[in-house]
Amino acid sequence: MPEKKEREYVLGTHDEEVARLGLQHRVWRSVVADCWRRVGITHGWRVLDAGAGPGYATADLAEIVGPTGTVVAIERSARFLQVARARCQSLGLANVEFREADLTEHTLEDLHFDAAWCRWVASFVSSPEKLIKTIAGALRPGGFAIFHEYSDYETFRVMPTKPALESFMVEVMASWRASGGEPNIARELPRLLAAAGLRVVEIRPQVRTVSPRDYTWQWPASFVEINLERLRELGRVTPEWTADVLREFKEAEANEGSWFTTPMFLEIIARRE
Repeated sequence: MPEKKEREYVLGTHDEEVARLGLQHRVWRSVVADCWRRVGITHGWRVLDAGAGPGYATADLAEIVGPTGTVVAIERSARFLQVARARCQSLGLANVEFREADLTEHTLEDLHFDAAWCRWVASFVSSPEKLIKTIAGALRPGGFAIFHEYSDYETFRVMPTKPALESFMVEVMASWRASGGEPNIARELPRLLAAAGLRVVEIRPQVRTVSPRDYTWQWPASFVEINLERLRELGRVTPEWTADVLREFKEAEANEGSWFTTPMFLEIIARRE
């Protein structure tokens, strides 16, 4: 794949980002598993993993649907797909099909999927309408579309307040918008889902407030460090600003009285009519 296309990911596709996405998956894995359970994903299901990334959720889904089921993992990054294939092969999962494609540029045939899973993809694409339309068209009647997307990224907060970290949150949102995305896209999803013929059946907010002693703290810790470097690569920030943000986060991490509130996302379950 051309290098230019790989760079379209605002957070990159390098080894450090692959590792960060793995940490992110572990932090929210229990939430994801509960959602899939409530939808009813089980042995024999056909599931679409839309924007599969390095395949962490792909592997979990493949284990759930078992050898009589199928997971189709669609991802536009050749680098991420390489990692996902290797992970599934190492786990002996032969029920996964991988496709390299951008779901905002390609349509899928009517594949009659029982469910589609899409996490933190709509926030980064220039046309969430096309993404949702493509996903909806690939579902069977009665099939489920499941989304995890940010609705209030501004809840990214460290307490006590740190001014440089506040500006970091603002810059992160600005960088996503500059690349054509929308960090709070979940606010638009009910309307977009309805337009694509999907009926929303449940919406749940997901947010945590944790101390440095909580495992969830490792999520912002990895994000701050990696994204600071990415913002510098993109030429959006100065070394001095970067140093201030990192210093404040290390101060917060060393303070047992610190708390971090995660950016709130919505868990949205919709069903094709």
